[in-house]
Parts: sequence; structure tokens; C-alpha cells
Amino acid sequence: MTRVLVLNGPNLNLLGTREPEIYGTTTLAEIEERLVRRGAELGLTVEAFQSNHEGALIDRLQRRDFDWAIVNAGGLTHTSVSLRDALLGIDRPFVEVHLSDPSEREEFRHVNFLHDIAVERIVGRGPAGYTAALELIAIRLGSVAQPREKPSDDGNG
Repeated sequence: MTRVLVLNGPNLNLLGTREPEIYGTTTLAEIEERLVRRGAELGLTVEAFQSNHEGALIDRLQRRDFDWAIVNAGGLTHTSVSLRDALLGIDRPFVEVHLSDPSEREEFRHVNFLHDIAVERIVGRGPAGYTAALELIAIRLGSVAQPREKPSDDGNG
């Protein structure tokens, strides 16, 4: 069974309460629960990891105990050459996800150290973006289960 790591960076543990007008009210735990369920439907094993520490994220990636990753690096997207190097160094495909669309926000968020090494980017779809990323992975793998048109249980989409 294909193993998917969902890697979330700094401050994503505050989802549900942090700037709900931008990020919605769905918590990270709710997103992760939905991904585990949807992954099982698609024949994928999903494990989630979140840290506010760049080194912990890099250490988790370097374990290489997964086949694909879904990465929301949060603010590290705009600042971390080290995270980029780790993603290149582990040689695993990943889908970059952002709840909002950084290109429509502050100028400093337009810098992205990950976009050109990601297999795909999904931005501005709220929590549904994570499910879309998981379904994209299933499509790439030729999963028998068909992705849904629009995830109905992701809320705050």
C-alpha cells in the first residue's frame, strides 16, 4: 500500500482559531481525520505530522518511510532553503498545498522555494485542497477508486 505523509509547518496547529477569515474554521485534526478516511477509500495509508520547528520537519522527511508527501510548509514556504534541500534530497514526489492563495496576499508571500520542485500545487481551496492533493496522488498511481468531483465533507472550502 502506498504511504502518504502529510507534512504541515509552523502555525498550522492553530487552524480553526487562527485568522478564520483567511484559513477557515476547520481544525488540523479534522483535516487529518478526513485524509485518513479518504486515503483508506483510495487504497492509501496516510500519516500526518506537524511541527513549528523547521528541523523537526526536515528530520521527519529524512526518515523516508513514505512514498508521496502532501506538504503545507506554511511560512517556511517563503523562507526555507533548508526545507527545499531536504525535499530534493529525499527524492520523493510531493504535492504542495496552501489553504489560501499566497499570490493574492502580501508581497513577501509571493516568494516560494517549493513551487518548482513540487509535482503539483493546490492553492486557495481551503481544507478541500488537502483532499484534492490526496486524490491527485491516487490518480497518478492509477488507483481503482475514483476521486469525488468536489469533496463534500471538507467545509470552509
